[in-house]
Amino acid sequence: MSSLDIVDITAANAVAAGTNKPIKRIVASGIGGKLMGTKSMTTVSAEELAKDSVAEMLAKDKALREKYMSQQHISEKPWTFQNWHQHINWLNFILVLGVPAIGFAYTAKIPLQFKTAVLAVILYCFGGLSITGGYHRLWSHRAYEARDPIKIFFALFGAASIEGSIKWWSHSHRVHHRYTDTHRDPYDARRGFWYSHLGWMMLVPNPRYKARADISDLTDDWIVRVQHRHYLLIMVFMAFIFPGAIAGYFWGDFWGGFLYAGILRAFCIQQATFCVNSLAHWIGEQPFDDRRTPRDHILTALVTFGEGYHNFHHEFPSDYRNALKWYQYDPTKVLIYLCSKVGLAYNLKRFSQNAIDQGILQQKQKKLDRKRNELNWGPQLSELPVWDKTEFFEKSKERKGLIIISGIVHDCAAFIGEHPGGAALIRTSYGKDASVAFNGGVYAHSNAAHNLLSTMRVAVIRDSGAVGSTFDVQAEFLEKRDAEQKAAAKAKMSS
Repeated sequence: MSSLDIVDITAANAVAAGTNKPIKRIVASGIGGKLMGTKSMTTVSAEELAKDSVAEMLAKDKALREKYMSQQHISEKPWTFQNWHQHINWLNFILVLGVPAIGFAYTAKIPLQFKTAVLAVILYCFGGLSITGGYHRLWSHRAYEARDPIKIFFALFGAASIEGSIKWWSHSHRVHHRYTDTHRDPYDARRGFWYSHLGWMMLVPNPRYKARADISDLTDDWIVRVQHRHYLLIMVFMAFIFPGAIAGYFWGDFWGGFLYAGILRAFCIQQATFCVNSLAHWIGEQPFDDRRTPRDHILTALVTFGEGYHNFHHEFPSDYRNALKWYQYDPTKVLIYLCSKVGLAYNLKRFSQNAIDQGILQQKQKKLDRKRNELNWGPQLSELPVWDKTEFFEKSKERKGLIIISGIVHDCAAFIGEHPGGAALIRTSYGKDASVAFNGGVYAHSNAAHNLLSTMRVAVIRDSGAVGSTFDVQAEFLEKRDAEQKAAAKAKMSS
């Protein structure tokens, strides 16, 4: 018989990274290609993408890894007065913190009008939902499919959030799911709250941990291609000019719209999104799996348009929902559902309830097992010496308090003063088999009594058929006794 083929790990990893096939090149040239967060962690430069083959790309990756095996990258060096500036990703620092800081400074000169505040809130919702419903659940996880009108809406207002293109954002996020809580995770939560919130963008990443995920489905999407190629133009227009133009045209507040509905609105959306990388891995419960950092918490959900049920999401990433219960806050789920009702979304994916319930039950069992291991359940039968009945009788003469119950020898001497039925009752069982008396002949003992009894085990009687759960033995004894009593009563009535 021929042996089974074993999966080729190298080939499988190539499939997961999408490097097993020709890749469509989508290039955002110039500075537009650099406004993508820690781009060096997930892809090569735009210029390289335009000309390199997959083989050349992989060769460069290998050369880069070998280079930093022999020399330290700046991210691996300690911070000093001389090199601190080399640790910082200055482009991201300026975009994510510098520009908003200037915006906050100008709030002292540009008063906030009520209409502009309403516009800012509306655009904040549009942008936030475009990230959660579009960038995340639609493009990153393919949790549902959508028609072009809603996809164009997500692409425009997602760009307005200044979080990179769909292609870059989704690629980074797929890498995050593939390598969660490892060095290759772009927002590795193990490195602390502030690193996963902002540090991963503010600091120069280590190219040793560059990673890829397959995004061939994204490059096949014309909306993704157009948005990526023209990201800088779309982003500047939608993030700054569009809100300023609306406020300026309708109520003469261009600079208020530019500042409040543009710069500061985008800053707030960014911080909310970053909470999915930080807060959602820091506070909350882990009802599905506790081997990794993602957690569920209502606070994170409120901040992130429903993305706070992150433990569920990491277990079931292609489910269009984050919140399972009707009362849990997940406006993104509601938006997708409503879009499906008017034909803008379809093929909404849901994991089976059986799979979800399995995860919940398994996690509860893990917690119970951990708690169980903290308690004293007495020695296992396999750990006890085996005595024959003669040996038991000899030892019981020398050692008061030995009693056989269900084939197991127990030393009850220390318990005699605490026995609820009185010391005299327990003394009558010394040196004897008290199985029938214990299991219902005198008392049908509680579960707590059986648990306490298990801590008094000292030996097992040979060929007694002893089992670990004396409570089960009692249940069988009582069931058999009840059956016999019913049979006897029935026979008496028939006679």
